[in-house]
Amino acid sequence: MNRVALIGMMVEDTECSKQINEILHQYNQYIIGRMGIPNVKDDLNIISVALDAPSDVMSAISGKLGRINGVTAKMIYSKLNDKEE
Repeated sequence: MNRVALIGMMVEDTECSKQINEILHQYNQYIIGRMGIPNVKDDLNIISVALDAPSDVMSAISGKLGRINGVTAKMIYSKLNDKEE
């Protein structure tokens, strides 16, 4: 069963961009869309990724992203009921 969710990331170290992109590429079949916003004045990048995936996949993505030094990642789930594949 899939759910729709959004991962929000605050990237404080641009050196970890390659790690982030590798993880997102690994799970690209679940990504609906993504948006990156550079905040040059504060040397901070904000990334949001919309997903349509099983809960275990979402947990794996969020966990992998959250373990990267310089990245804070949080998941927001849709309030809609789980939908069947």
